[in-house]
Amino acid sequence: MQNYDLITILGPTACGKTRLAVALADRIGGEILSADSRQVYRGMDIGTGKDLADYRVGDRIVPYHLIDIAEPGSKYNVYEFQGDFLKAYRDVTERGAQPVMCGGTGLYLESVLRGYRLIPVPENPELRRSLEGKTLAELTEILKGYKTLHNTTDVDTCKRAIRAIEIEECYRNTPVEAGGFPSLKSLNIGVDISRDMRRELISSRLEKRLNEGMIDEVKGLLDRGISADDLIYYGLEYKYVTLYVTGQLEYRYLLQELEVAIHQFAKRQMTWFRGMERRGIKIEWIPFEWPMEKKVDRIVELMGK
Repeated sequence: MQNYDLITILGPTACGKTRLAVALADRIGGEILSADSRQVYRGMDIGTGKDLADYRVGDRIVPYHLIDIAEPGSKYNVYEFQGDFLKAYRDVTERGAQPVMCGGTGLYLESVLRGYRLIPVPENPELRRSLEGKTLAELTEILKGYKTLHNTTDVDTCKRAIRAIEIEECYRNTPVEAGGFPSLKSLNIGVDISRDMRRELISSRLEKRLNEGMIDEVKGLLDRGISADDLIYYGLEYKYVTLYVTGQLEYRYLLQELEVAIHQFAKRQMTWFRGMERRGIKIEWIPFEWPMEKKVDRIVELMGK
């Protein structure tokens, strides 16, 4: 069997990539390295879809890493992810296991697959003072001067927009080079799911999460002292449920607006993955409809080619 440094399982939200990664890891003696920008936070379980029960196969749990490693309210970033990924990757390989990276956060995935060398971005007090008092629309226009806004979560709030501008200003003055991160030979597998099926699964999963206590989870985070602004910063479920809990959104609009936002997010994920392919990352797409055993068989076959 051909040796790969890494097997990567990616796909849009609700496509079942975690279950596939776990089934594969169980077959080949692997461990999961999560590449999800929100599952890093402790106590944010339902809204991020950790579904830790998915890591159980029979009477054992497939080991996983990079989940529950940051405090809620903090601003974990791709630079920290790269450092944590390398530590976990070396730990897994030193024990002779096969690393399987799994996630849907395109930037995190690509930072590993293309070997970005990123720099930490400190706060810029002078820049922050110059932006203080500007409206969200004004901040959005300033950010557009740095880059094309593919990800609208950068401008969900003034606080988030200012941070995005701060990062771009730092990168403008300190060029980020590629090559400082180890080059890893990865077999990249994408779960190919139709838009209609994806939408159906997103809708049913959202209803399930609300029934399982997603609103209580957000209330609990607020009761622990996590600010509403910080939860809104995380976007999607945490943004809209926080708006509801704090009286800024009526319940009848919660499900409707959140569902639309998640559909838009899944569409942006697919746009990013297609962009990764254009940037030279080969992805082997496997039909969502295939039975799990057939999917795993196909990945094992590709590993041996």
